[in-house]
Amino acid sequence: MKIEKLFDLSHTVFSRFLRNFSYPWEILDYISKYIEIISGELGEGYEEREPGVFVHRTARVVPSACLKAPCVIGAYAEVRHCAFVRGSVLVGEGAVVGNSTELKNCILFDGVQAPHFNYVGDSILGYRAHLGAGAITSNVKGDRSPVTVRCGDVRVATGRIKCGAFLGDGAEIGCNTVLNPGCVLGKGVRAYPLLSLRGAYPAHSLIKK
Repeated sequence: MKIEKLFDLSHTVFSRFLRNFSYPWEILDYISKYIEIISGELGEGYEEREPGVFVHRTARVVPSACLKAPCVIGAYAEVRHCAFVRGSVLVGEGAVVGNSTELKNCILFDGVQAPHFNYVGDSILGYRAHLGAGAITSNVKGDRSPVTVRCGDVRVATGRIKCGAFLGDGAEIGCNTVLNPGCVLGKGVRAYPLLSLRGAYPAHSLIKK
């Protein structure tokens, strides 16, 4: 469940910030703050299209997409039709934010694909993680109680009411699968379509009914 086990930090501009935390959900309260810090370090390739919205010149953002501050859209990323970036969002280099996909308070490492009808909130998707069409991260429990991450018999309190999912590098999520609050998937996990996942799964697991 720890950051060092889930992510190759060379594939995000947030690497030095993530190194300050043990668990990935610990950074969620600081995404907006860190975007503000790195905004002055992004270099000449970035344009501030409106206050707090930074888009690399090589990124492709269609006119129907909505970008809310603060956010960073990395080099060669794609933000497609009717995507809704609600703020406190980092989209890494070469990542894809697809049609009608909604992002909120999240980090997408380089090469992440959320290409079709996805919701990613209060979550982190590692390098080249992929969400199938309709796959979503659920970030609030039905009873609004604080989210606890379960790994076998061990339970780790996040202290957060809103806490989505954390996908290790290369994780593959099947279409219309729901990642329940506090779900953690290790590197290279593959999950079949139409699943409801909760808890933590070891790296390179194959998850199916």
